[in-house]
Amino acid sequence: MNYKYNVGCSIENLKGVRDFIRGALKEHDVAELQISEMVLALDEMCSNLMIHAHQCNPDDLFELHIKVDKGSPVVFEIIDDGNAFDINQFSEPALGNLVHEKRKGGLGIRLVKSIMDKIEYQHSSGKNICRLTKKVQFK
Repeated sequence: MNYKYNVGCSIENLKGVRDFIRGALKEHDVAELQISEMVLALDEMCSNLMIHAHQCNPDDLFELHIKVDKGSPVVFEIIDDGNAFDINQFSEPALGNLVHEKRKGGLGIRLVKSIMDKIEYQHSSGKNICRLTKKVQFK
């Protein structure tokens, strides 16, 4: 089954994103722990998109697609036309450096990569598409 959600790039819309993801996955009896992990990863990706690619402009929109088929991994697609950012090209800072420098930030992408099984990025026809895939257990 396919789900689609259009979102304005305001941080206030993150609760709606989380609720949309949770609702779509609950319909398919995905294990609660995995739902929480995926909600966390997508919340991080969407908040980064809102802040860094769209400067929290509520008039800028992006689409979140979810594809859920029993027996197949869940696929999320985040589609926007903001500044391009390929998560796979990001060089994660060493944890020791983050602690030593007392830096805020830098852990979100590491978290997303540890939760999701596969992350793909493509830029085509003025659109950025970030595809995140997760193998799940259906109840």
